[in-house]
Amino acid sequence: MTQTFRHRAAIPWGVVVGRRAALFRIIAAVLTILGTATAVPVLLVQPAAAQPTTPNSSSSPKFLKLTLDSVNPSAVTATSDPTLTVAGTVTNIGDRVVEDISVRIQRAAAVSAPSALRSTLRLDQVNYDVTGPFEDVADRLSPGQRKQFTISIALRSSSGTAALDITKPGVYPLLLNVNGEPAYGTQARLDDARFLLPVLGVPPAVDISSPVPAAPDTPVATTLLWPLADRPRLVAGVTGPLNGKAELTDDELAASLGKGGRLDQLLGALESVLGTNSAGRDRTLNSAVCIAIDPDLLITAQVMTKGYRVLASPSDPDGATRAGTGADQAQTWLDRLRAVAASTCTVALPFAQVDITALAAVNDAELSTRALNDPADIVDSILATKSVRGVSVPDSGSIDESAGMLLRGHGFGTAVLADNAAVPLGTAGTSTDSQPITTGRGGAGSQGTANQTTSSQPLPETSTPDVVRLAEIAPVPVTPEPIPEPQISATPSTSATSTSAPTTSAAPSGTQTPPADPALHAATFDIWSATALAAVGSNPPTPSFTPARVRYDVTNDSRMARLQDALGAITWSALNPDPSRPRSLLLVPPQQWSANREEATAILKQVDLLLHNNLATPRTLADLVAESPDAQPHEPDYLPQAAHDAVPDRFVLPVRDQGRRITDLMRSLVEVPETEPTPNQYLTPLRDGLLRVLTLSDRRSGDSAQPDTYAQRRLDQTTRTLDRLYGSVTVLPPGGVYTLASEQSPLLLVARNDLPVAIRVRFRIEAPTETKITDPGEETLPPTGSRSFQIPTEVTDSRNLVIPISLTTSDGVPLGNPTSVSVRSNAYGQTLAIITACAGILLFLLAGRRLLRRFRGQPDPADEGFDPGTRRRVNRYRRARRRVLQQQEQQEAG
Repeated sequence: MTQTFRHRAAIPWGVVVGRRAALFRIIAAVLTILGTATAVPVLLVQPAAAQPTTPNSSSSPKFLKLTLDSVNPSAVTATSDPTLTVAGTVTNIGDRVVEDISVRIQRAAAVSAPSALRSTLRLDQVNYDVTGPFEDVADRLSPGQRKQFTISIALRSSSGTAALDITKPGVYPLLLNVNGEPAYGTQARLDDARFLLPVLGVPPAVDISSPVPAAPDTPVATTLLWPLADRPRLVAGVTGPLNGKAELTDDELAASLGKGGRLDQLLGALESVLGTNSAGRDRTLNSAVCIAIDPDLLITAQVMTKGYRVLASPSDPDGATRAGTGADQAQTWLDRLRAVAASTCTVALPFAQVDITALAAVNDAELSTRALNDPADIVDSILATKSVRGVSVPDSGSIDESAGMLLRGHGFGTAVLADNAAVPLGTAGTSTDSQPITTGRGGAGSQGTANQTTSSQPLPETSTPDVVRLAEIAPVPVTPEPIPEPQISATPSTSATSTSAPTTSAAPSGTQTPPADPALHAATFDIWSATALAAVGSNPPTPSFTPARVRYDVTNDSRMARLQDALGAITWSALNPDPSRPRSLLLVPPQQWSANREEATAILKQVDLLLHNNLATPRTLADLVAESPDAQPHEPDYLPQAAHDAVPDRFVLPVRDQGRRITDLMRSLVEVPETEPTPNQYLTPLRDGLLRVLTLSDRRSGDSAQPDTYAQRRLDQTTRTLDRLYGSVTVLPPGGVYTLASEQSPLLLVARNDLPVAIRVRFRIEAPTETKITDPGEETLPPTGSRSFQIPTEVTDSRNLVIPISLTTSDGVPLGNPTSVSVRSNAYGQTLAIITACAGILLFLLAGRRLLRRFRGQPDPADEGFDPGTRRRVNRYRRARRRVLQQQEQQEAG
């Protein structure tokens, strides 16, 4: 070490400085090649006029964060203001001062293909080649400081002034570019914000008098599904109707239904734009909207109105509870929804956003009926409306063949699927979109690929007709085994407080009417507009049907930018007629949509704007379903990402087993007229709990740990409850030895039923060979009571015998805990019979001997020892005693 130090010390300082300078120049050259200008601004910086041609590394530190606050106008029409005004906020998120901050607007070419609605937003800023001037925002921002700004630019101009040069309608990608000079560096691009601007018509400019309207073409037939759904909240393992109050895992739904909550705002947007039954309101948009409602949400809101409890700790379902606070909010929200639904189309979603593919794997007819057929009746009953029947809206937008067969077998004629989830027959599984892309948009703070930074060409894509025929999914009628319920003489009643109300018949054939075409139809929705709609709101997921090549985390973008992307996406097809594409648009936001009132209202008004500018025409969901399918046969293509986001296979078998236990118990329960709960009311909430195990809610967040935990907890709670129910019907142990008075005395048994519903049972008696016990057959136990039974028994042994006894359902499924009876009989069996027979024979022989001697006049040796006088005295005494007894009887009678 000393020698090294001495060697270094001998080096002249000038040489050291020269070497260090050379090293720094080498590092700077390497960093220049790698393009990490903003990573080390002290070594390598660029002037404001020279923009980087490749996106910065996602690992590079950022100094400024640019947020888009407003865009005015959000959609340009021929009568709009000719100037675009954008407001935003610049925030210093770094650890050093940034000076000389300025922003400018840039524009790329109009989107030419649907896929470019997504891919264009990942292009590098050099593709946004139409630029405006930089405008100063702030001289200096310290760490943590922010500055709001407003920038305006003309849409078009012929006088040479700064403009976006938009000369015809279309959907244009725009970029806000922010430059600044961090401490120890020079001017560099530090962040950007990208968004779409729909231009339905170009307004006249100051120096251009004539507007440019959209080219006339056939309006796009438009249908908009408006989802109202929530994460399952009811605690599992609870039977109904509830004797006490319902229990919820948390009280978040109260906030969501209350003022300013998510569901309140989604409903409020409908009320503000569509209204209710007020006269004189334009109903054009109303006919294009159909409210898609999760019946589990309605059931939960309904039980909340009666008062409810909330788990103090959601992780401890058996722990303490506290009073819920959302009863009034739930009642108000339901009343408002009824008013809107009275004049608006409604369609029921699958129960609790169940994974239909997992449901098909479970293969439980009763569970499938509850998940698919009952929702329409629940919606109609609670909202007092008539929903569209025969249409299923899977949450994932993609199903496999088994799920399609399940839907068709339960009477559904149409499934609403993503347009890339229904492909021409024979082409399923050929998609290359199988690996998710986790990179962000191009530009500062994201990692792009080479082709994304050098080309703006749209990605290859195909067009799917709006309605197709899934030729290989033919009807397979599902008829669940009937539940025998004797003594039924009245229609089952439902309780407003029951979490299962209303319930329907098990057979789906009475619920749905199959169309004439035996194959399942698929009404396809546009994945690009659906992806953009999913990005709107506070908790934006990336849908399972979004192609892997354009998947990225949209949370890095501001809410306003994501809203603008959605407005552009739903407008694109109206502005870009293509003979190879249908003039049809089905808009499907995610079922747990997190848009606020302003965002939801903007979406509705954008559709209304298209309708009133004759770019779109309203089409009801019923009309869409009734359309004839395309002539080319199709098949479902279960998308790889949908399979990745699906319910894990490990839940399928446990759900199947517990569903079978519910069905077995249901078959044995007896419905008593005018008595509640009925078997359906009592056990249906347990089926609902199993369906919530299969929910797709929260499974697109990228972290499956939480939904898996919730699913396992619900499954465990349901299993424990069923164990308790099966154990509530049992034979009471007699305690001690049971003694039979004779060999044919009956065996007395007591069976107890702690269930609030009567049940049919059978005795399972494993009789030993020494006994013969007559099977009493099927017996009925009263609700929450016991009953004694006399079992005909024949015992041929006087020893103590142990007889195992248990109860089963009417189908032989074990109930309760088996017990055993120790039996002892006073009969002696064969020994007693032999002794009796010998004694009889001996008596016969002795009597015969005596009579024979009398006939012969020979005295019987048995009579020896009695002289004639003694015999006469005994006879006189007997006669006297008889007379005295007769006199006493006469006196008592007198």
